[in-house]
Amino acid sequence: MNGSNKHDELDFEFLGKKGGYILSTNVFAQDSGNREQQFSLWFDPTSAFHDYKFLWNQHQIVFYIDTVPIRVLKNVKGIGARYPSQPMYVHASVWNKTQWVGPVDWKRGPFYANYRSFEINGCDYSESDPRKCESLKYSWNAKKNWQLDPQQQRVYQTYKKRHIVFDYCNSNSSSNFPECKLP
Repeated sequence: MNGSNKHDELDFEFLGKKGGYILSTNVFAQDSGNREQQFSLWFDPTSAFHDYKFLWNQHQIVFYIDTVPIRVLKNVKGIGARYPSQPMYVHASVWNKTQWVGPVDWKRGPFYANYRSFEINGCDYSESDPRKCESLKYSWNAKKNWQLDPQQQRVYQTYKKRHIVFDYCNSNSSSNFPECKLP
């Protein structure tokens, strides 16, 4: 993030427990985002640790919970869609957005987020060689990571059908996003 509204960002955001836990994902691509997809979780995220991962390469971004691909954003810049390409960093926080989760009872705080086995597998970005991070020497760029395999695709479609509660491509603003026109 660079301080302006035109930045790249990938989000996992937990939206409280009103009737169950909702996980919101968002993608910013040199803009202010609004590519939100929200999912009802099939588990209580406070009762055990889970793996939350991104696979991000020049072909696709996949959001995972444990081994389940829950969201896929294909790089379709060829049809005019935006796709993150700027260097990023990790940021974790707890914040109050009452329009999403309702009023926060601050007397019940302090509020904590716990992390374990935190790991980043990435590439040191270089202004002089911006395509360096697309090298096939990095595991995330291996051809097998250019799309979901058939088993992952089945799991993804099943998860999405059962758990998606909001998809920007089905909203009034979907016409602003060329990727929403794809099947």
